[in-house]
Amino acid sequence: MAKEFLEEGVSVNAARQLTNTTKTTAQFESLTPKWLTRLIDWKALDSALYRVNKVKEDSSLLEALCNEKDPEAPIPQGFIDYETKPRLYELKSVSTILQVKTAIADLYSDPYDQTDEQIRLTVESLKERQESELINNDDYGLLKNIHDSQRIQTRDGAPTPDDLDELISKVWKEPSFFLAHPRAIAAFGRECTRRGVPPPTISLYGTQFLTWRGIPLVPTNKLFVDGLKEPKGKAGKTNILLIRTGEKKQGVVGLYQNDVPNQHSRGLSVRFMGVNERAIASYLLSIYCSAAILSKDAIAVLEDVDVGNYYEYR
Repeated sequence: MAKEFLEEGVSVNAARQLTNTTKTTAQFESLTPKWLTRLIDWKALDSALYRVNKVKEDSSLLEALCNEKDPEAPIPQGFIDYETKPRLYELKSVSTILQVKTAIADLYSDPYDQTDEQIRLTVESLKERQESELINNDDYGLLKNIHDSQRIQTRDGAPTPDDLDELISKVWKEPSFFLAHPRAIAAFGRECTRRGVPPPTISLYGTQFLTWRGIPLVPTNKLFVDGLKEPKGKAGKTNILLIRTGEKKQGVVGLYQNDVPNQHSRGLSVRFMGVNERAIASYLLSIYCSAAILSKDAIAVLEDVDVGNYYEYR
């Protein structure tokens, strides 16, 4: 989905901010760590399609015979049947067009190259959108594809240790991490403190994370509170996910195109489109991605999580 830019591209006033009178590159305050894209396993595709072949839910495991009393008893026979119409995932693109005046790039690229800086910031903005799509996309987003049996409600609104224990019971085979809005993690921390069981922390990528039952609670503002990344009031409802990741574990996997033309990073293409008659250089930036849930017990969601419960301690 493309983002509109002003026809003249980056302005002279903006470009002057990166001349040799400054000491830092441009600081983009809206950037987040994007933990989801770091922590899920990624699967490279060569054909932009990924089919998830599954055993039919009504198929039972083959019967096995263990009969020491009658060694001549016939061996059970059978087979395991597959779904005839398996889910086929197709990579989708998140795209935008960056415009930079050639005069800006020529005159204001000391000490920081204006084109490189514009591309860097646009790439980071695209990756922010990519993480949001992995969670919220109507087609492949994780929230939209959780099986009904893997959806549970909070007991009293606030996220309690009991609620997270129930999530674990839904994804009990090697769960990887919880995913929640920072406000939801703070709300869970308050509930733990109230019960006298403050959650311990672990270090991942040099950052401290709260944990529950040894599973890290990973923050993202792409799990919205009342539909917003940054809610203004204290109250609000959101969701908490528990995810098992990895193809070998039949978990959640991210999908990307292998070796895209003009590849900048994983699944990301930066393509020069030329210079027009107004001396504006254009670059097409695209990320091709999707996500697949390989088995229904790979993910579960705690719904209607209230982040607005506070307690006074005296």
